[in-house]
Amino acid sequence: MFENLKSKISDRLETSNLSSGLQIFLASTTLLLSAIGLIGFIWDDEPNLFDVVEQTNQVTQSLGVSTVTGSTTVATLMHLSETLVGKTGGYLTNDIMPPGVWMDNIPNWEFGALVQIRDMARIMRNSFSRSQSQSTEDQSLVSAENQFYFDSDSWMLPETESEYRKGYKALTEYLVRLGDSNLQSAQFYARSDNLRAWLSEVETRLGSLSQRLSASVGKKQLDTSLAGDAAAVKSTNTRKETEIHTPWTELDDVFYEARGTTWALIHLLKAVEVDFRDVLEKKNASVSMQQIIRELEPTQDALWSPVILNGSGLGMVANHSLVMGSHISRANAAIIDLRRLLQEG
Repeated sequence: MFENLKSKISDRLETSNLSSGLQIFLASTTLLLSAIGLIGFIWDDEPNLFDVVEQTNQVTQSLGVSTVTGSTTVATLMHLSETLVGKTGGYLTNDIMPPGVWMDNIPNWEFGALVQIRDMARIMRNSFSRSQSQSTEDQSLVSAENQFYFDSDSWMLPETESEYRKGYKALTEYLVRLGDSNLQSAQFYARSDNLRAWLSEVETRLGSLSQRLSASVGKKQLDTSLAGDAAAVKSTNTRKETEIHTPWTELDDVFYEARGTTWALIHLLKAVEVDFRDVLEKKNASVSMQQIIRELEPTQDALWSPVILNGSGLGMVANHSLVMGSHISRANAAIIDLRRLLQEG
């Protein structure tokens, strides 16, 4: 009798211990997932717009150099790269631990901004800093471009952030030499042809983004790749009509890439407006540049929907991709007009 009673008590104690252990495990897991979710919510925050002139003054004053032609563009590019790796949550594209590894909105935003940083670094190396095609490249800008083109998702050996910080340091070296009146080793040429070269890059990027955003509802597109040249040929024959449609799983990826692209581009356009002021005024094109910026600014409006909606073009549900694509298309059309004005005006 006593042995049976002892056995029953022992079984209940073991069951109670197992139950308590399971409860502790479930509670700990729930608490951990909640904490990770909260951190992810905090990290899922896009940086705000900043004043490029104020930022330039802060940078040049901290470095003890003068603000000259080109300083605003260089300082703005520096701050864009600094924000990319130093924003809330840091650089997330190469994260391998939660919550970063589970997030995709901000990493796509980072890639969009990174493309604009890379394009500007390349144009500064090849055009803005050189008087002609046979002139010598600035070694600091050579280094900066190479660093920003480093693999965007390298976790370690070396990590992406450390390489981009080296690019920031190279830009700092160029800015110091640019603003030192006793040195003539660094130059920034604010010429119409240089500005057109960069705008051509921007036009290509925005045109591609606009097409990808508009494909959210699917559309049929004719092959116009050889239009305008009767002698033109291409390596592979393609169908005359194709249907383009962005998979629903990629809608938010393209949307946030566009958000990152336009965020960086707004600042670069404002910086270029300062450094190329004389060129724009001579061509009576200042208002055209301001209009491009105005067209892009709504792309940074607050997004009140928890998900990127993909309603049909004239349906009852909104289509965020089409709205974003509309702003980008209008800005791209204005850029085409500005390039023509700079060339012919």
